[in-house]
Amino acid sequence: MTDEDKTTNCCSGRGLRRALEASTIWLERHAEIINTLNVYPVPDGDTGTNMLLTMRAALDELNNSPSPSASAVAHTVSYGALMGARGNSGVILSQLFRGFAKSVDKKETFTALEMAQAMKEASAIAYQGVIKPVEGTILTVAREAADVAMAAAEESNDLLYVLERTVTEARHSVARTPSLLPVLAEAGVVDAGGQGLFVILEGALRFARGEEVGELAMIEAGAELEVPAEEEYGYETMFILQGENLNVEEIREAIAVMGQSVLVVGDSSTVKVHVHSMEPGRPLDYAAKLGTLTQISVENLQEQYREFVRRGKAPVTDRPQPPPVAEESGGMAIVVVAPGEGLARVFESLGASAVVAGGQTMNPSTQEILKAIKSLNAEQVIVLPNNPNVIMAAQQAGELSHKEVTVVPTKTIPQGISALLAYNYQADLETNTQMMERATQGVQTAEITTATRDAQINGVNVEEGGIIGLLDRVLTASGSTLEEVVQEMLCQMKADEQEIITIYYGEGVTATEAERLADGIRASCPDQEVELVYGGQPHYHYILSAE
Repeated sequence: MTDEDKTTNCCSGRGLRRALEASTIWLERHAEIINTLNVYPVPDGDTGTNMLLTMRAALDELNNSPSPSASAVAHTVSYGALMGARGNSGVILSQLFRGFAKSVDKKETFTALEMAQAMKEASAIAYQGVIKPVEGTILTVAREAADVAMAAAEESNDLLYVLERTVTEARHSVARTPSLLPVLAEAGVVDAGGQGLFVILEGALRFARGEEVGELAMIEAGAELEVPAEEEYGYETMFILQGENLNVEEIREAIAVMGQSVLVVGDSSTVKVHVHSMEPGRPLDYAAKLGTLTQISVENLQEQYREFVRRGKAPVTDRPQPPPVAEESGGMAIVVVAPGEGLARVFESLGASAVVAGGQTMNPSTQEILKAIKSLNAEQVIVLPNNPNVIMAAQQAGELSHKEVTVVPTKTIPQGISALLAYNYQADLETNTQMMERATQGVQTAEITTATRDAQINGVNVEEGGIIGLLDRVLTASGSTLEEVVQEMLCQMKADEQEIITIYYGEGVTATEAERLADGIRASCPDQEVELVYGGQPHYHYILSAE
C-alpha cells in the first residue's frame, strides 16, 4: 500500500503489487525453515521452496505485464501462479490467488471489507480445488484467517487493522494444526503449507507497516536461499566413446568411482557416458585411453542450480528422445515425471513420449507439465506424476490443455512403471486409464533414505543420520545400516511371496555396492526374480518394488 492507500483505506494495484513483492522476499527468507517442517525426517522437504517458486512465477508474470488496477494485478498474479505452481502447496496457493482475483474483478482499488471478501472467496476456491480437503493444513489456515478478516472488516474500515487481525489469526491457526492433524502432533511440527501462507501474509503486513523485509533484488538473485558451494555440485560431463572391444561394465565401474549420477550405456564399439563429478577431466582422461571421444559436453552444475534458484526451473539434462508413442498408437501419448537419468531412461525404453524432470525437492511446475503435453503430436495424453506432490500440478496442467488429458494418480516410481507396462496401444483413452490405474494397485514400494532428525513416528524410533524405510510412503522401519533396513522392508512387503523384486539404486550408490545388495537379496529370496536397475534418483539410496 502507498501512503495514499493508507489515507483512503483503499489498496491500489500498485499497493497490491508491492505487498506481494514484500511477501515473496519474506517467504524467501523463511523457505528453508518451512522445508524442515516435514512430518517424516526425510531429506526432501520442499514446501517452502515450492511456495517460493510459485510466488516468483507470479511476480515474473507481473513484471512482463503492466497492470495498473488492483483487478489487473490480481488476475496477472493469478495466472502466473497457476502456470508456475509446484507441489500441492503451490497449487493450493495458486487457487487462493485465483479466488482473490475473482472477487476483486474489475476493481481499480479495494477496501478493507472487499479485501476480506476476497480472502473468503480465495478460501472457497481453494477448498473446491481439492478432492478430499484435510483440516489442519494450509486450507484451514486460509479459511480461519479469512473468517477473522471478515469480522475485523465489520469492526473497522482500516486496512492495516484488518490485515493485523488476519495475520494474528493465521499465526494462531498454524499453531493449532497439530491438534487437527494427529500426524503433525506425533512428528512435533506444524503444517508446512499453513506456515508458508502465514509468512506470505506476514510479509504483506510488514510492508503495510513500513517495516523492513529486505531488498527486492533478492527476488532475482535468490540470495536468501542457500546456494551450495561449487564443490558440492561440481560439473556434469557427457561424451561418447568409440573404440573396439569396449567393456561397458568395466567402464561403468570405473566411472562410478569418479562421481555421481552415473549413466554408462552402449556396446563394444560405442559407449555413452554421463557423470556428475568434481573433476570433469578425470572421466575424459580415462576414456581417452580407451578410444576416441566425441560429443564432449562439460556443464557447470553450480550455474545450473543458480539458474534454478533464480528462475524456478530444474537443471536440464541431455537425453535422447525416443520415438513418440503417439505416432504408434493413433494419437495417444504418455507424459511421465521422473527424477534421475536412469529412471528417465527406463520410462523412455517403455514407450513414454515425454519425461519431465522432477520428483522430490524438484517438483515440476504446472507449466512444465503443460509444455510437455503440448509438445506431443497427440490429441489424447496420459500423465503419470509418480509422486503424490505432483498429482495436483499434473491435474491442473490437464485442465489447462486443449487436448484430452487424463492423469493416472501414480504416487511412486514403481507404480508409474507398472502403469506404463499396462498400456495397450490398441485400447482407447478411457480403457487405458482404467487398466493403468488397476495395474498400480498390486505394486508395493519401499524407499530407503537417511534420517535428517531424531523422531518417533508410527511407533518407529528414528535417530538423525540413521537409515529409514518408507513402505508406500509411510515410515515403517529404521536401522543403522542400509542392508538391515532393506531386509526389514522386504519382510514387510512379504517379498518372498511375490514374483519379482526390482531394485532402483540412486545417485551416491555405486554399481558395486548395488550389486552386492542385490546378491544379498537373491540369497534371502531364492525363489524370486531380482532385477537391479540404475535409477539415479536423489536422496533415496534405493527404491524397491515387489509384485
